[in-house]
Amino acid sequence: MNATTGYIHGFSTDEQDRLYSQARLLEPVVFDGVDFSRSRRVLEVGCGVGAQTEILLERFPGVTVQAVDLVDASRLPFADGSFDGAFVCWVLEHLPDPVAVLREIGRVLRPGGVLFGIEVMNTSFSLLPACPAVMAYWNAFNRGQQAGGGDPFIGAKADDILKEAGFTAVRVTPYPIRHDRRDGVALTGRLDDLERLLVSAAPQLSALGLVNQVGIDRMCREFRGLKLDPRTVFYETPIKFSGIAAS
Repeated sequence: MNATTGYIHGFSTDEQDRLYSQARLLEPVVFDGVDFSRSRRVLEVGCGVGAQTEILLERFPGVTVQAVDLVDASRLPFADGSFDGAFVCWVLEHLPDPVAVLREIGRVLRPGGVLFGIEVMNTSFSLLPACPAVMAYWNAFNRGQQAGGGDPFIGAKADDILKEAGFTAVRVTPYPIRHDRRDGVALTGRLDDLERLLVSAAPQLSALGLVNQVGIDRMCREFRGLKLDPRTVFYETPIKFSGIAAS
């Protein structure tokens, strides 16, 4: 785990592939309500492999997108007021000091520049039928992220931290997502994505003594069962937010 960013998923080739797949799978959720059509220069903070960057460029072809990874987030290499807009996606959860990073984003936005983002709220997650091994691993995953300086419950704090960072006109919107067998393709896609996300953290969680191979195998067996069970329901509520840079 990177102690600077709390990034629990590692940096393997499989993780890079997962990020691209996840970006496309969740594009309708992530970009619902995001509007940079009036912006000329947009900053993406926490770009990782560039999966969201590609989508930003596709959706807003007239916009110049400057993408930086988390290593630059606390001290952005740009002058004050350099951008009209900013975008953060599944980023604040990995930061030990998200307010400091949001302040830095506010600094490089021009007065009136807009920030759009989305974050996790991991207490909202549930699966049916009951999956004790998945939930045990999920709890270990949350503890592991906290051990690395991250916050798997950051979504609940979005309003407070944006305002503390100096943003105005802050809007915070819970975004409930529910999948069941009425759309089997969507349900299977979310289950596959979730399983890959959790497995990606296994080396870090194992090193912390939070999971072992028996628990990992049980979790994967439960996922296989969920993909076949006609009663399966997936539910979570990420948190979407926006704010305006103060003048």
